[in-house]
Amino acid sequence: MKTISAFLLSLICFQLFACSKNEEVKQPENPTTISTSKMKITIGSTVFTATLYDNVTANAFKTMLPLTITMSDLNANEKFFYFSSTLPTNAASGGSIQAGDLMLYGNNCLVLFYESFNTSYSYSRIGKIDDVAELETALGAGNVTVKYELN
Repeated sequence: MKTISAFLLSLICFQLFACSKNEEVKQPENPTTISTSKMKITIGSTVFTATLYDNVTANAFKTMLPLTITMSDLNANEKFFYFSSTLPTNAASGGSIQAGDLMLYGNNCLVLFYESFNTSYSYSRIGKIDDVAELETALGAGNVTVKYELN
């Protein structure tokens, strides 16, 4: 009886270990992980450098570059543009928006913020302008043409 019990216990242990694969569990992307990718943003004659995040939204946006678009003003704190197609998202509650944040609202609205504030809206982070000193002045009031390109 001991031999049969030991055999059954061994068989059960073998089955448990055989069924458990040592696969790596992939963690969800961190939407705020900075990559080494840099982007040039030109507004009029002013050129800004932005650092892109390492996520699916930023990677999809990079494939669209170079891109020149006319962005409209909203709430005197952001410029926005609706793409005709959608991008993959990794939206998270906005929380604290900082001047220079480049984000995607929904799955097709590019937003460039030039004022800092708190929000309850959800955005997918794309990147951030490195030095925002002249950003609000360059964007001005109303519509503005913005060129995005990889460095």
